[in-house]
Amino acid sequence: MIFDELPGTELILPGLDDLHRGEANTVGALLVAIASTRLIAAGLDFPKDCLAPEPELTLYARLQHERDDAYLYYNALLNRLNSFCNALEFSDKYKQSNDPAALERI
Repeated sequence: MIFDELPGTELILPGLDDLHRGEANTVGALLVAIASTRLIAAGLDFPKDCLAPEPELTLYARLQHERDDAYLYYNALLNRLNSFCNALEFSDKYKQSNDPAALERI
């Protein structure tokens, strides 16, 4: 799959890289942690043992220290994350529907 075509990839791919380096508190890594269940179900592989325990709260607290518009930016990040997950899930379902073997399993 080509992730560069998905919305939000500019946040998620660096987050995956951060997790592979053991960095769990970057914006990208926290977004991955927030959507970890969806991303795992879609087939993404990343270290689960270093995910932040409360990524939503951690991300918001971080943004409050960095930005005046923390609430707006937090919601924008979550919307971008949701767009990435939706596109990833849709592309996976689309691939499965074009696979003749997948059609036989239905």
